[in-house]
Amino acid sequence: MYFINYSKCSTCKKAKKFLDDRNIDYIDRQIKIDNPKYEEIKCWINKYNINIKKLFNTSGILYREMNLKDKLNNMNDDDMIELLAKDGMLVKRPLLITDDKLLIGFKEKEWIEYFK
Repeated sequence: MYFINYSKCSTCKKAKKFLDDRNIDYIDRQIKIDNPKYEEIKCWINKYNINIKKLFNTSGILYREMNLKDKLNNMNDDDMIELLAKDGMLVKRPLLITDDKLLIGFKEKEWIEYFK
C-alpha cells in the first residue's frame, strides 16, 4: 500500500496519523520528491475506474494560477494526465493506493469504512 502525500499538507498529516494510530503498514511516498508518472496515473484511472478530474488538487495555488477550472473541460484525457504527471502540486492528496482501492483525499469516514 502506497501513501502518497505532501509533508506540509495538514490533511496529509491527519491521514498519516490515522494510518499510524491503527498500525497500518504503508510505503510513504512524498509527492514533491516522487511525483506520480504518466503511466501510473493512467493505470489508476483504468484499474480503479476513476474520473481524471478527481485527481486534481482544485484548492491548490498552482491549479488556480493555471486557471485549470476552465481549461480542463477543453482538454482530452491524455493532456490531463500529462499535466498531473508534470507537477505533484496539481495532484489531490493524500492518495492511498491499495490492491483494490484508490482513496483520493482524506475523508475519515471513507477511510474507516475501507479499513473495517
